Amino acid sequence: MTSPEIVLARHGETEWSRTHRHTGRTDVPLTENGRRQAQALRERLAGRRFTRVMVSPLARALETAQLAGLGDQAEIRPELVEFDYGEAEGLTTTEMRERIPSWTVWTHKTPGAETPADVARRLEPLLKELRETTGDAAIFAHGHVLRVLTALWIETGPEGAARLALDTATISRLGWERETHVIRAWNT
Repeated sequence: MTSPEIVLARHGETEWSRTHRHTGRTDVPLTENGRRQAQALRERLAGRRFTRVMVSPLARALETAQLAGLGDQAEIRPELVEFDYGEAEGLTTTEMRERIPSWTVWTHKTPGAETPADVARRLEPLLKELRETTGDAAIFAHGHVLRVLTALWIETGPEGAARLALDTATISRLGWERETHVIRAWNT
């Protein structure tokens, strides 16, 4: 018998993700391309059974889950909402670096924003649930929050998320190798 997997799906493209703007709590809709990307996830997930489908409350994640064919199982999980980027919301990294040289989400405190450690704290109860899951789970959420969740899963701490690039409408898989938490596939 194989161990359960946690399938992570990042939402489809939005105008802000396409232009590399930090999109946290602003509820930006999917683009037409983003809807096509989300529909393509349906075929990739076909034939899989999920005991749980957890989804961020933001529309871009909910619509992605719906278009991927799992919206009827969606369990809204507020802890999966994207980072609160504070003053970086809607800005690109280049624009933020005009204010704070060498700025990144991972290394600099942004006025009014959550830190990776803040996000990790909000994800810990969810991680406990996932560790006890007896069947496969699917999670539809956002780039940075999924990266932090994965870094915590593999026990690198939230700072490990900086090394896990994640594109829109991709699937990643977390699981176990015996008792060790592992990444089974990433950003595919």
